[in-house]
Amino acid sequence: MKAILFVGHGSRDQEGNQQVRAFLGEMRKTWDDSILVETCFLEFERPTVNQGIDLCVEKGADHIVVIPIMLLQAGHSKIHIPAAIDEAKNKYPLVQFTYGRPIGVHEETFEILKTRLMEIGENWGSPEDDTAVLLLGRGGSDPDANSDLYKIARLLWEKTNYKIVEPAFMGVTNPLVNEGIERCIKLGAKKVVILPYFLFTGILIKRLEDMMVPIQNQYSSVEFQLADYFGYHPKLQTILIDRVEEALGDEVKMNCDTCQYRLNVMEHIDHHHHHDHDHDHHHHHDHDHDHHHDHEHAEQKAGDRG
Repeated sequence: MKAILFVGHGSRDQEGNQQVRAFLGEMRKTWDDSILVETCFLEFERPTVNQGIDLCVEKGADHIVVIPIMLLQAGHSKIHIPAAIDEAKNKYPLVQFTYGRPIGVHEETFEILKTRLMEIGENWGSPEDDTAVLLLGRGGSDPDANSDLYKIARLLWEKTNYKIVEPAFMGVTNPLVNEGIERCIKLGAKKVVILPYFLFTGILIKRLEDMMVPIQNQYSSVEFQLADYFGYHPKLQTILIDRVEEALGDEVKMNCDTCQYRLNVMEHIDHHHHHDHDHDHHHHHDHDHDHHHDHEHAEQKAGDRG
């Protein structure tokens, strides 16, 4: 029996964990009953990844496809999930494991972002010249993940007609929210749309919602709007189904099993991940992301913005 084990990040906020479960419950209808579908979490919530694998094996799985529900490559997807899979391979030598890719730079994420902009009344195809979009990521200690947010901000600029699209982070690394806002204002923004690059609600999203009134008070001459996170957008289902089908077809382009950087770092890491700290695992190799570049109107925009 094949099993699909989705790995959520996990949150101290139970609403966020319930959103993950509800979203995956809806996705369950995609596959027939011959395929087992289970959910586990990296931190703050159970079952853990190891417990999720145990559950799949107990229910008869002999091939487990592990799919991280994460936006960007970082320590969790590069180190902690593969470590759990390595342990499981030793524990269950007769079980086949396939590790799928995180969402990464996927074409459909831009459709989700465009929808979230439209929902708050933004015309991303013909926006006001003095409107800026602040693309807001979680932020972490992995330069690879942080730089991917910059790439996504640039691709969003390419696929919309905003003159100003700036990346910023909720924590750990710079630029933080206020610095991002100040950059937008220095570039001439009179309105700043904060667009969260987050999957579901949680501690950071709720903190961001609480920040909006103080931000508006601090920058009283600028208009602010907060767009929604990804949530239950149907395109998120499309992306994760892509990642599952790719893994079921054994077409995963990222191979962490034989990556020399991961093998080296595994010698120095505690496999049992402790939760409330940042991870600085420099793990550089080619992830072969889905980069479907849309240059349809790049030249025209370059002229418009020059």
